[in-house]
Amino acid sequence: MTDIAHCSPKRPITVRTWATPLTIGAFLLMSVTGVLMFFDVEFGLVTIAHQWLSWLFLLGAVSHVVANVRPFQNQLKSRWGKTSVAVFAILLAASMFSWGRITGPQLKQPIIKAIANAPLSALAGTTRTTPEALIAKMKAKGITATSEQSVREISDAHRIDVNRLLGIVFLPEG
Repeated sequence: MTDIAHCSPKRPITVRTWATPLTIGAFLLMSVTGVLMFFDVEFGLVTIAHQWLSWLFLLGAVSHVVANVRPFQNQLKSRWGKTSVAVFAILLAASMFSWGRITGPQLKQPIIKAIANAPLSALAGTTRTTPEALIAKMKAKGITATSEQSVREISDAHRIDVNRLLGIVFLPEG
């Protein structure tokens, strides 16, 4: 039998009570999704979760620093603390340049823009189908289109997300 007098009273919720658990949980999420993305295992919402839920990691980390400001300041006074900040600041600055490499993320936006603005007749060739087959796929989803319309134009006309339409065009289950 539990004696009520021995139960600890409720503690007030402070930054210290939630900042560290939030940082740990968000770090776990960011680590797993980041490793999956590194190995090009980007199924479901892995990339979206990594990008959007990183805000929780940022909130947790900043709150953790606020809750532990004195130890944080002491770390920054040490040689290792200063060196660590300097090294990662240099790495951050270096990551802002492509250093002559063409990367997937650099290509993503221009490619998607070109595809979204291309007429369905041009997209048919890239999907190894006919314009009529793409129009039929659209029609099966309740979307009327012509072979000369672009995905962007169809998106605007039907108020449907461009990515949803690109999914209809490029994914087998579209």
